Amino acid sequence: MGMPSMHFSESPEDPFALGRGASAVLDDRGAVVGWSTRAQELLGYPAKEVIGRAWQDLLVDARDLPVVRSVVVDAMRTGGWFGVLPVRHRDGRRMEMGFRARAITRDGDGREWMLVGAPAAEVIAWQRDRALLDGLYRRSPIGLVTYGPDSRVIRVNRAVEKASGVPAEAPVGRRPREFMVDEDAGPTEERVRHVLETGEPLIFTEQSARARHDPRRDRIVSVSAFRMEDPAGRVLGVAETIEDVTDRHRAQRRLALLNEASARIGTSLDVAQTARELAEVAAHGLADYCSVDLLKPVTLGDEPPSSVRGPLLRVALSPPERRVPYQEGEVVPILPDSPQARCLAERRPILDRLLSLRPEWYAMDRRRIEIAMGLGVHSLIVVPLVARGLVLGLVSLWRVRHSEPFEDDDAAVAHEFSSRAAVCIDNARRFTQQQSAALTLQRSLLPRAVSDLPAVEVACRYLPASGEPGIGGDWFDVIPLSGARVALVVGDVVGHGLHAAASMGRLRAAVRTLASLDLEPDEVVARLDDLVSLLAAELEANADGSGGSTVDQMLGATCVYAVYDPVSRHCSLARAGHPAPMLSTPDGEVTVLDLPAGPPLGLGGLPFETYDLDLPEGSMLTLYTNGLLEARNGDIDAALEHLHTCLTHVADPLESTCHAVVEALLPKEHLPTDDVALLIARTQVLPPQDVATWQLPLEATAAARARELATAQLTEWGLMELAFTTELVASELVTNAYRYAAGPVTLRLIRTHCLICEVSDASHTSPHLRRALSTDEGGRGLFLVAQLTERWGTRYSHDGKTVWTEQPLPHA
Repeated sequence: MGMPSMHFSESPEDPFALGRGASAVLDDRGAVVGWSTRAQELLGYPAKEVIGRAWQDLLVDARDLPVVRSVVVDAMRTGGWFGVLPVRHRDGRRMEMGFRARAITRDGDGREWMLVGAPAAEVIAWQRDRALLDGLYRRSPIGLVTYGPDSRVIRVNRAVEKASGVPAEAPVGRRPREFMVDEDAGPTEERVRHVLETGEPLIFTEQSARARHDPRRDRIVSVSAFRMEDPAGRVLGVAETIEDVTDRHRAQRRLALLNEASARIGTSLDVAQTARELAEVAAHGLADYCSVDLLKPVTLGDEPPSSVRGPLLRVALSPPERRVPYQEGEVVPILPDSPQARCLAERRPILDRLLSLRPEWYAMDRRRIEIAMGLGVHSLIVVPLVARGLVLGLVSLWRVRHSEPFEDDDAAVAHEFSSRAAVCIDNARRFTQQQSAALTLQRSLLPRAVSDLPAVEVACRYLPASGEPGIGGDWFDVIPLSGARVALVVGDVVGHGLHAAASMGRLRAAVRTLASLDLEPDEVVARLDDLVSLLAAELEANADGSGGSTVDQMLGATCVYAVYDPVSRHCSLARAGHPAPMLSTPDGEVTVLDLPAGPPLGLGGLPFETYDLDLPEGSMLTLYTNGLLEARNGDIDAALEHLHTCLTHVADPLESTCHAVVEALLPKEHLPTDDVALLIARTQVLPPQDVATWQLPLEATAAARARELATAQLTEWGLMELAFTTELVASELVTNAYRYAAGPVTLRLIRTHCLICEVSDASHTSPHLRRALSTDEGGRGLFLVAQLTERWGTRYSHDGKTVWTEQPLPHA
């Protein structure tokens, strides 16, 4: 009996398809009237043994008859049936087969049954595949999109519909550029084209997938794609699986943001720089705009008040655009009803997902209001900056226009890195406070201005280190000495901070004290070395294991000390481990003075030597610390060459020369990492007419002769107002030399900014000032000298001593 032509499935994998399934035709009584070759292959019965026989008697075991009869009843009632039944093979074995039965009505009232069967395993596998395909489109949580060869969408599953909010049929027949924003559609179309052309699958490619109908909603998807082909190799299109990984991506981005914040915030101990780093990190990874507003005392390094009052100062803004109401450096008002005011009052983050800018927040002019309203702000996070229980300011993060609103996780991340930043800002504030105190201390210890001296013209610079360690122990000084002489000193205490500044102050005070004794330079340095050793021992004894750094600073001190006499043009120098001074003569020749280096201060036990030379008038003596040479990337030779060039212009004003040295050796792009002290002195010579010197015989008439000479010289100089006092001073000093000294006596008068009277002799006996009793016949001479003059003192030389006095010149 021939089989009717029927088509049960379009799928070549369908086990019931013609050529794959075993088919049979039954009449209305259940007799077999048609039997296919495939049925014979599967069940072993040839058609001649089956045709005309009842199928139940032939194919069903007695034990399975109840089940089969139940199936027959259902089929008769519904007109069809599908399922799995046990059947008997021709060899007697029992096997499971899947059947599809359908009633067929013939012409008239006759009815037949068409049965198609296949091995149960194949049917179950086919059902599973059909269920999988149905699940992918209807129940899968992973999106599925299929594209045709023309890159147009053929079908999307319900997961895509649910994630995008667009009906599943909306994208059908359209290209990605028609329903996605251009920035995201481009990569999608390129990916589909690549897979279509090459057949290479793509796995887990992440990209943004924003829809045109809701571009503000940022979605990140992970896409895998493969090319679809039929059995003949014909390209049918591309299938993409799409997983929404937005939450995971945001979590990763937030974690990366925290890591970035840890690395980028707090790289310097500068309050403004730390605030700027905070704003840049937040604007780069979390917000469209970020502003950092601090209390004004915090920006100055002061302790913030316990209660936050008054406006804030905008310290940082990122990105630094001009279309925001308040720029860096401007005062930002905090109005009572604003989120910023709530944040400061409650000391907790404030999240406003759908922000509405209310007019009562704006205490500003119309221009600022228009700028604020034009930003399109729709979401805001305000986080307080709190460290050690004190509020330093706040951070405001803004999202505008097409960005998605902030979420709770965003507020948590902002709070986390803002808390870290608050600690960094507070550390920077405290460092600024300490640095300011140390700098104030150092400034107070350095000379504020160099007086107009007859011996030298002076220009100087002090530049503190630009690095985080802060100010150090470099210092310079210009000390007037007796006889119109001057002492020049430059020193360096190794280290930075308050300890270095305090140590520098001690050394500077000690140098001034030693200079007042009119000692030779080598002796001044030697005694300074003893003092440093004593201070170091004292600090070490009091440190109890915690003062090592201070001791190291003291042991690392160096200095150079010079004394110049404008009368004789003689200069004496000594140094202790310090860079040698440079001498520029009036002819433009520059040399490094070859004076013995000596050990750094504090080592003890090693001698220091004095280097003597005579300087032509107009010579330039340059003293400096090593920071000047080390600032230019550590290239000492290049720095010395630049310094040499700058010092050849001896005739230039000293301030110009000083400025040229700083510009050449300390350019702005190479900020010094160590303190720099620079002292340039141009020597002067007192005119011969301002100095008068006489040798007096050591006899009783010497005092009278001294009075005559002094009176005559003062008359010539037009200083008759000082004649009486000077006669008395000269007479008393010469009389003391006659009584207690030996050898010739020298009287010298020097006219500078004051009148100097000196009496020298060959004795090393020190005159002593005492208070004479009313019954004493003498002992009042030095007391009178001290009362009548502004200053007096004694200096010693190898040949004896000199007692000197100074009197101010008349105002006229």
